[in-house]
This record gives sequence, structure tokens and C-alpha cells, in this order.
Amino acid sequence: MSDLLLKAFDTPANEELPELRAGDTVTIHLRIVEGKRERIQLVRGTIIRLRKGGNQANFTVRRIASNGVGVERTFLLRSPLIEKVEVHRHGHVRRAQLYYLRNRSGKSARLREKQTS
Repeated sequence: MSDLLLKAFDTPANEELPELRAGDTVTIHLRIVEGKRERIQLVRGTIIRLRKGGNQANFTVRRIASNGVGVERTFLLRSPLIEKVEVHRHGHVRRAQLYYLRNRSGKSARLREKQTS
């Protein structure tokens, strides 16, 4: 009974989002509102975590900012602020959470590209 009640409050999933997996290199087009103005901000990085769970489903993107500082940002999967998500490459990974990338920098932080056949 309570499961049905919770599902009634779920927001509809965004049909335009591609299927995301850990290790994907993506660009997120995010709608930013500053006062009365609205603009699109691009965030490009690697998905290191993907959490399912209805309305609370989210994913974390890690990128290297200036001076080699790693920046992680978590996005709600069903957020209306996400304009679109572009997947540039699928990384070949064997883990669900890629937290080990936090300790790496440079070439050792690269992921092999998944072979499509």
C-alpha cells in the first residue's frame, strides 16, 4: 500500500536522457537561473557513481578543474534543470562506483574505451 502511495508522487522520467553507466564521459547541459536571466552551463566529466531509486535517482560527475583540482558534482536524474546529456564515450569499467579515480591524476586516471561489436 505505501509503495503505491510513494509511486504516485514520482515525477515522470526524462525520456530524452540516454542510458547512463559508470565510466561514461558525458556533457551535461544545465539550466542556470541568475536573477531574471537564464543560461545553459556545460559540465563535462566522467560518471563515477550512478544511484537508482525513483525520484531520488542521481549520478555524480567528476572533472579536473584548473590547477589539477578534482571537482565532483551530483545531479538528480529527474531534475527539470537538466536540459540534455550527451554521452561522448563509454569507459570499460568493472565497478559500479569509481571512487578509485579520486586518488589518481594524469594518465593513470584515464579509462579504456569500451569496444562496441
